[in-house]
Amino acid sequence: MKVKVISVLEDNYMYLVIEESTRDAVAVDAAVPKRLLEIIRKEDVVLRAVLTTHHHWDHARGNEELARLCPGLRVYGADERIGALTHKVTHDQELTFGAIRVRCLFTPCHTSGHMCYFMWEDGSPDAPALFSGDTLFVGGCGRFFEGTAEQMYTNLTQVLGTLPKETKVFCGHECTVRNLKFALKVEPENEIVKKKLAWAKGGALAEVHRQDGPGGGVEDPPRREG
Repeated sequence: MKVKVISVLEDNYMYLVIEESTRDAVAVDAAVPKRLLEIIRKEDVVLRAVLTTHHHWDHARGNEELARLCPGLRVYGADERIGALTHKVTHDQELTFGAIRVRCLFTPCHTSGHMCYFMWEDGSPDAPALFSGDTLFVGGCGRFFEGTAEQMYTNLTQVLGTLPKETKVFCGHECTVRNLKFALKVEPENEIVKKKLAWAKGGALAEVHRQDGPGGGVEDPPRREG
């Protein structure tokens, strides 16, 4: 399983997950179809499905165009407001794309229909991957537009917090420096936050999003703040 990280819009990430034996691919939060299709052509893969974490335009606005350009494309999500939705998924539902396995993890709060996607390949030495949308970021979490703090706490501690420790997190936005600056204001003596902020400012952000294995990595340099 190879993950291509594609930096789009002001600070968004969308992702292309490639099943290397079949050259089939799944996109996550396909906000900019033109850019996604460029990567698909470059990688010489076939897009089979789109996984959408939530209905906001900066994560889902490309679905209709992709569905028009790619006949038979499957679009998965948990919210009827997601454009071009063909398959509505539920918590703990599992999907299979070739050797790639996906578990859908319902995390309502940022929106009432937010879904994260946990991916792995059976028998692969690669670490599993979590596509966390706007629920979990590096150093923070998403805004509570349609939910409560109690819901977000449950999402972070009981749903996502119980995943394997080796899981790589692929979030929906690059806001690491901003999050850590805020954390340092709240806890100015926190040495862990200080080290993490220095790490983020030092150009290590791409490594957070880099999947091990040949060809993984960032298509465009992540945008940094600060």
